[in-house]
Amino acid sequence: MKTIGLIGGTSWISTVEYYRIINQLTNERLGGLNSAKILLYSINFEEFRPPSDPDGWGPVVETLSGIARKLEHAGADCLLLCANTPHMAADGIQKNIRIPLIHIADATSSEIVKQNLSVVALLGTKYTMELPFFKNKLLDRHIRPLIPGDEERAMINASIYGELGKGIFRPETKEMYLRIIEKLIKTGAQGVIFGCTEIPMLLKQSDCDIPVFDTTAIHARAAVDFALGEERAKT
Repeated sequence: MKTIGLIGGTSWISTVEYYRIINQLTNERLGGLNSAKILLYSINFEEFRPPSDPDGWGPVVETLSGIARKLEHAGADCLLLCANTPHMAADGIQKNIRIPLIHIADATSSEIVKQNLSVVALLGTKYTMELPFFKNKLLDRHIRPLIPGDEERAMINASIYGELGKGIFRPETKEMYLRIIEKLIKTGAQGVIFGCTEIPMLLKQSDCDIPVFDTTAIHARAAVDFALGEERAKT
C-alpha cells in the first residue's frame, strides 16, 4: 500500500470527508481492520483565501509547494489538494515535487467520459467556474462545460465562503442551487459537477434529475486506486 499525502484545511469541513472516504474505500477493498496510509498537512484556510487576481497566486504556489515537499520528504507517494480551487496552483506545485499530484479535474473528467456525457454544468467557487484550470481539463476530453450567469455565480461563490465552508447548510441555499441546476439542464447540461468539495454535503444525487459528479468522492477514489494499485483496485 502506498502512502497518500493530503493538503487539507481548504476547508477542514471537506477534508474530514476526504479522510473518511479514503479510509472507508480502503477497508471495503481490503477488509479486516485495514485503513489507508495517510500523511495530512492541514493549513489555516484564512491564510490561503484565494487572491482576487489570478496573477497574485505566486506566493500561494510557493507556500503550497513547500508543504508538498514536506509531505514528499515524509514519505508520501502521491499528493492531493483537498479542494478544487487550489488546483489553480497544481501545475506549479507539480513542478516542485517528484511524486504525482492527482488532479481533481483529471479524475472527474475520466468519470464523465465513462458515462458518455459531452455537456456538463460546472458549479464551484468563481475561480473554478470562471478560470481555465478546471474547464480546460474538461475540454481536453471533449466535454463542454456550462456555467451559471454572473449573478448566479456570485451567489454560489458567496454561499461557499459564507456558509458551506463553515459547515452551514441551509434549505434556502439548497433550493437556490437546485434552481440554478434546473436552468442549466434547460440549456443542455447532461450532468452536473459539484466542483466545490463542500457542495456534496448540501446536495446529493437524489436531489438532481441528471448525473451528479461529486468531486470529493471521485478524487478520494482516485487516491485509493493509486495507493492500492490498479489490479487490486479492480478486485
